[in-house]
Amino acid sequence: MELPPAKRLRTDPDQKAALVQRLLAAKEASGKSFDEIATGLGLTNAYTANLFFNQAQLKAHSVKKLKELVPKISEEDLAAMQRPPMRSFDPAILQEPNVYRTYEAITHYGEAIKALINEQCGDGIMSAIDFYLDVGTTTGKKGEKRVVITMNGKFLPHVEQIAADNTDTPSVLVCMQEHM
Repeated sequence: MELPPAKRLRTDPDQKAALVQRLLAAKEASGKSFDEIATGLGLTNAYTANLFFNQAQLKAHSVKKLKELVPKISEEDLAAMQRPPMRSFDPAILQEPNVYRTYEAITHYGEAIKALINEQCGDGIMSAIDFYLDVGTTTGKKGEKRVVITMNGKFLPHVEQIAADNTDTPSVLVCMQEHM
């Protein structure tokens, strides 16, 4: 007996693609933009879009409001959205011009970004877990529309690995004790 789609493990890319297709169709039927849905949910527009691409988990407190905003999302798909998603991407997405140019900008400025983070925060990285992303627009000096991508991630310092601070018995000590 085959389980319904929302009950299956979503490691199958075809199942995930089908869920995303249903979610985007429900969004389209609502007539609302990601910005409008995000405002209604109190979330960033990028996180909201990620919900529809099954790249973020819908939290229980947002289910009722999402159903009100996008009424054609099925109960089965709402249940699927509440499980931790299989976060992944199709490598072909890097060929899409918007994605490629964003990737190009990050790689082009990568060393400078790293140097600035290290200079301003110390030795560490920006979290992509405790992280906010928002996409918006502004108007340039010549009246042209410009894209603004804001990444706001918690700074995670690299720690000096002091043996005395390790809460687990290092395996090398266990091996040494076994051979004594």
